[in-house]
Amino acid sequence: MFTASIFLDYLKTYMKTRLSYRSDFWVEVFSDLLFLAMNLIFIVVIFEHTQLLDGWTREQIIFVYGYFMVPWGVFSAVFNLWGFTEKYIVKGEMDRVLTRPVHNLAQLLLENMDPSALLSALIGVAIMGYAWPALGVTLDWYDPLMFLLLVLGSVMIYGGIYIALTAISFFSDSPTGILPLMWNIQSYGRYPITIYNKILQLVLTWALPFAFVGFYPAAFFLEAESLLGYALLTPVVGAVFLAVGLLVWNKGIKKYRGAGS
Repeated sequence: MFTASIFLDYLKTYMKTRLSYRSDFWVEVFSDLLFLAMNLIFIVVIFEHTQLLDGWTREQIIFVYGYFMVPWGVFSAVFNLWGFTEKYIVKGEMDRVLTRPVHNLAQLLLENMDPSALLSALIGVAIMGYAWPALGVTLDWYDPLMFLLLVLGSVMIYGGIYIALTAISFFSDSPTGILPLMWNIQSYGRYPITIYNKILQLVLTWALPFAFVGFYPAAFFLEAESLLGYALLTPVVGAVFLAVGLLVWNKGIKKYRGAGS
């Protein structure tokens, strides 16, 4: 409850700050919309030349992409740690964080949250709604609950992986460059992984499980029976990777010795 009350205070401060510069806010919103539109156009262009992509229709792939955007938007809003190394390690801001009573990771997430990224999640839901009528599947009473559970699992996968990668900064004095690489790899999760070779499918399922942030959970709503087991594993995989991420983070905190001179 204490952390939740602080979250509300941070949210109010964020909104006051962003709305003080309305032009910048709307430019960012427009750029995000343009980025999403380009990805959709890419899918449409592909299907101008083929009716199916490894057995998947255009609407099914659009639906998978829409689902992919929902956990990505939530993750981007909450786990915004892209500039961690430069700001908190190199410039010594981590020393300030560690002197405060709130848990250090919670502080970092609150200080860097980006609620405007939730726009991506809302657009993702709209994309799913657009594709749904053409899928020929039924909407069961438990689907909204499953949707929330699967999205939570997907967000935990994102969080676990990126918290662990961010924690590498505690063990290395220089940025690793891994985060930009991971950002590119995660994009594979927005398409059916059956279109990739077997090795990449294995990596995206168990090593870097980005298939669980888009394709597998979306397949639950597409009623792909052969993938149902994978879809239901999404919360489990999310819990495991988040636990590993927090473990690596706590190990890193113990290694941290301050910015120095």
